[in-house]
Amino acid sequence: MCFAYDARPPDLPAGLALPALAGGAPAEELVLTSADGTRFSAAFAESPDPRAPAVVVIPDVRGLYPFYIELAERFASAGHHAVAIDPFGRTAGTGVRGEDFDYMPHVRQTRPELVQADVAAAIAELRERTGETAAVTVGFCFGGLQSSLAAANEGLGLAAAVGFYGILAGSRMGVPSPIELADRMRCPVLGLFGAEDQAIPVEQVHAFDDALERAGVRHEIVVYPGAPHSFFDRRAAEHADASADAWRRVLAFLEDARTPAAT
Repeated sequence: MCFAYDARPPDLPAGLALPALAGGAPAEELVLTSADGTRFSAAFAESPDPRAPAVVVIPDVRGLYPFYIELAERFASAGHHAVAIDPFGRTAGTGVRGEDFDYMPHVRQTRPELVQADVAAAIAELRERTGETAAVTVGFCFGGLQSSLAAANEGLGLAAAVGFYGILAGSRMGVPSPIELADRMRCPVLGLFGAEDQAIPVEQVHAFDDALERAGVRHEIVVYPGAPHSFFDRRAAEHADASADAWRRVLAFLEDARTPAAT
C-alpha cells in the first residue's frame, strides 16, 4: 500500500510557488482516449505562467484520487502544466477513485505497454492544450515503476523521468526490472527513496544507481535516512524535511529538462 486515502501532497517550500498561484491552480477533470480506444480519467492543471517541461503524474495503486489531483495543482503552482492520469480505465472504468476502490484486482490486470500508451495520450493532450513539447513523468510506487519504464520508451521522447520509491527489482507484470532496463533508458532519471522502505531495500537502490552509472544515463538517486515508503505526505510531519528536499530536487531536475530526449 502506498498513501492512505486522506494523504495530501506536501506544500511547496517557500519561494518555489509562483506568487500569483501560491494557493494552487484548480485542476480540470478529463476523460482521455488511449491508442487502443480505452477511455481513462485524468486531471489537468494549467499554469498561466508556465515553463518547460510539462508533467505527467502516474499514481500509485489507488489510481486517480484526491492526492494526485492536488499534486497536479502543486506542479501548476510551480509553473509546470501537469496532468495526473488513472491507469485503470481498462478494467475499472472512468472516474476519480474513492476510498473503497478495490485496487489490487485492477493492478494485477494492468499491462505496462498499455499504461505507457495512456502516458502517450496524456502527453498528446498536454501538447494540444498548451503547446508545450517537453514532458516528464513523475510516478509513485506502482507509478514510479511505470515512470522508469517510460524512461526506456524511446517513443515517448521524455525530457526526464522521476520516480518516488518506484519498485526496482524482480519482474513485475512480465517486464524486466528498472535495474535490468537501465541500459535502455534514454533520458535523465531522478529516483527518490526512503532508507526504511521495507518494500525497496537500500541495496536495490544502490544497484539501480550503479546500473545507471554503467549505462551512462544522467541520473540522481537520493536516499532519505529514516524515511519509509510513502514519506511524501503532508501529514507526516516527521518527514517534512525530506519532503521539502524532494520538492526542491524534483523542480530543479525539471528546470534542467528543457528539451525532449532524442528519439
